[in-house]
Amino acid sequence: MRLIVDENLPFTEAFFGKTAELIYLPGSAIKPADVKDADGLLVRSVTQVNQQLLQGSKVKFVATATIGVDHIDEAWLNTAGISFASAPGCNATSVVDYVLASLLWLASEQGFNLKDQTIAIVGVGQVGGRLATRLTNYGCKVLLNDPPRAARGEEGFLSLTQVLTKADIVCFHTPLTRKGEFPSWHLIGVDELALLEGKYLLNAGRGGIIDQQALKNQIKKKTAPLLLLDVFEGEPSLDYELIKHCLLATPHIAGYSLEGKSRGTEMLYQAWCQHLGKEPSVKLEALLPKVPLARLELDASCGVEEACRRAAHLCYHPLADSWRLLQALKTTSATEKVYQALRKSYPIRREFSSLKVKAATEEQASALKALGFSLVN
Repeated sequence: MRLIVDENLPFTEAFFGKTAELIYLPGSAIKPADVKDADGLLVRSVTQVNQQLLQGSKVKFVATATIGVDHIDEAWLNTAGISFASAPGCNATSVVDYVLASLLWLASEQGFNLKDQTIAIVGVGQVGGRLATRLTNYGCKVLLNDPPRAARGEEGFLSLTQVLTKADIVCFHTPLTRKGEFPSWHLIGVDELALLEGKYLLNAGRGGIIDQQALKNQIKKKTAPLLLLDVFEGEPSLDYELIKHCLLATPHIAGYSLEGKSRGTEMLYQAWCQHLGKEPSVKLEALLPKVPLARLELDASCGVEEACRRAAHLCYHPLADSWRLLQALKTTSATEKVYQALRKSYPIRREFSSLKVKAATEEQASALKALGFSLVN
């Protein structure tokens, strides 16, 4: 058996090595010739999996270690008799940690308390739902927009116009869809951007949700929102001029915690075993390394939000990723290579729950627990 594997997937040898020969390639560089004699294909979000890629190949199994599947032509796979698996929820915790670390940095940088902000979440699925829970438990006022869920009769959702108008910060976590009743392609265009002038826009969903040209026009007019972007239209190509205007800009790595990527690999392995009719024999828990910093003790003099910020940034500080991206783009026009290199060489990052925190006050403990940290006595 032969599997073509995105080189950025962790632990693939440990999970798949005993069942197949593994051929590693950059996800965005996988071509029809590469998969012609393969039995399966393991990808992430940057590989377009469709008839053009797979027709005439031996591939009978495709799996993506992502929540979103807009890069997969599921209808064609079904027609071609190719088994398909995704990994819903695998990196949702990682993305939520990324957003919270970014928002805590933003609050400190801009001189406000996160608890005092009204935060809108557009797309309340695996990521948006968990983010809403943590922010609400932390004490923020949270507004929700999810038209498909509202159409099913679920309560608590506002229109897009309402949340864009009322919120101080808007976080996008929708899948990218072009068809259907509620397409999200260019969901945020000229009219929507006008409602966001002077506000904070964080997108860790899909780049195509925002009309990037309209956004650049707003930037030229100095009427654009303040930007924290992990995703961009046209990936893996990047727009350096846009990135220079971002408060934070990272190369689609919000879900790149070690746990997040590893859970995705494990879910694909389980689907592969099912495809082969075998019982899984490898567990993720046995593969994860020890955390480099396992414990943090806080003093009572540390304010609640400062305590949360310190804990979050011990696990992950988004400014480091943003700085690496900006510095790399300063020296080359080959933005696609920069994007691929930064993702391939991404440093190990652990999730909030890996850090054990000893709080000094009940207020610290309550806030830290709300944001996803593990408390110890």
